[in-house]
Amino acid sequence: MVIPVSKQYLWDKERPFAVCQQKKYLNSFKTFAQAANVAREYKNSSIYYYNNKTLIWTNSAKRKSRVILKVPLISQMPELARGCEVTSLAMLLRHAGVKANKMTLAKEIKKDPTPYQKKNGKIYYGHPNVGFVGDIYTFKKRGYGVYHKPIKALAEKYLPGRILDLTGCNWSDVLYFVNTGTPVWVITNGSFKELSDDYFQEWQTPYGPIRITMKEHSVLVTGYDQNYVYVNNPLKSKANQKVPVNDFVKAWVQMGRQAITYIRK
Repeated sequence: MVIPVSKQYLWDKERPFAVCQQKKYLNSFKTFAQAANVAREYKNSSIYYYNNKTLIWTNSAKRKSRVILKVPLISQMPELARGCEVTSLAMLLRHAGVKANKMTLAKEIKKDPTPYQKKNGKIYYGHPNVGFVGDIYTFKKRGYGVYHKPIKALAEKYLPGRILDLTGCNWSDVLYFVNTGTPVWVITNGSFKELSDDYFQEWQTPYGPIRITMKEHSVLVTGYDQNYVYVNNPLKSKANQKVPVNDFVKAWVQMGRQAITYIRK
């Protein structure tokens, strides 16, 4: 579809999410979350993605009451003790038809080489939105994990122009994409419940301080119903683990609403 965009507006790689109302261009935004927040204010609104001018969201879509997708489960163990993020990404890519390998992704994911140090009671270490922090293979060595930005960059290598970073969006937006048939990669914690403050600590990084929890975990959202979220958990042996939705959403929000999916062909 060709969107009638005036020259006074920007719609490019820097502002790739365009909001339209009944095919009339309204504005463009840097993130999907920003675009969705505006689009929800208008009836018959839609969001288009710049890379392939694709319709990716519309508020006129009807959501089914229950959806459970079939996504091949991949276990992170025993090879990747801290590899939940790349393993969940491997499942997402497999669903998209890409023959992704968790070990290859573990090797390719960008690393933050900042060494661990403790000075004057403060911890100095890497930033997970810059690259994987620490050792991904074993708990015998120090490490943490990785967040959405490096995961999105890696996913783009396999599905160029088709990866959507939904980070910062509403939970309803995550369900929107599951409803349309695409699973969603997310960051949560291993308990799938909101954690108390004593589970968190602050690190000083070259890019500023960050609050982290060693219970951080990544799964692939594969379904939902009225009371539960269904996930492919790379630490489990069966697909579509059932988790109470209210607890899961609180944990996801607490970890920064991080979410990634892909555009279907």
